Amino acid sequence: MKRNVRKPRTSVPVRRLLRTLTELYPGAFTSLNYTGPFQLLVATILSAQCTDTRVNKITPALFAKFPTPQSFAEADRKDIEKYVASTGFFRSKAKNIQLACQTIVSKFNGEVPGTLAELVQLAGVGRKTANVVLGDGFDTPGITVDTHVGRLSRRMGLAKETNPVKVERELMAIIPRKHWTTFSHRLILHGRAVCKSRKPRCEECAFLKVCPQIGVGEPVDEGTEETS
Repeated sequence: MKRNVRKPRTSVPVRRLLRTLTELYPGAFTSLNYTGPFQLLVATILSAQCTDTRVNKITPALFAKFPTPQSFAEADRKDIEKYVASTGFFRSKAKNIQLACQTIVSKFNGEVPGTLAELVQLAGVGRKTANVVLGDGFDTPGITVDTHVGRLSRRMGLAKETNPVKVERELMAIIPRKHWTTFSHRLILHGRAVCKSRKPRCEECAFLKVCPQIGVGEPVDEGTEETS
């Protein structure tokens, strides 16, 4: 008697994935507006649980008032809170930005450090924020695992883990280093445009024929989906 053998769930071929993402999203960069690593660091901290569009609306006035790490470090925190109030969790963000800037001034001579090990020493900075700053601020390749990258990586069979740090390591093992930064940006764009959390537009997806669609149709944790 012939047994039914379930075929393994396979991932999208990496070369095809990178080629197609490049064709679909040739402009691969953060949607945050910034000038230099310092502004990018602050904007990225503010972008947590907030859209990039909202952050871009408040940062011009914020950076006009506080143009340097030292100006943030010496400010009355309530003044910072007034400028970032509309980004959500503003007290925590204002605190982290000020503490990070105080560390930048006292430990790094007023300059944003350029390594992951140093960046994660700053208040409010985890690996995701650090990789954004490294990739776009210092042109140092890094994989940024936000909710979009984590979700798409699992759906496409590129990763199995749910912990962002573990997903990052899984992706680092299969994505060539030179593509790390642009891969993250393009996967985020694809997640926003097509491979949405609750209602993925699979019929319109360029990867329809090769994507295993792992988890599509399963319940979604609505508290984790990004809107930016």
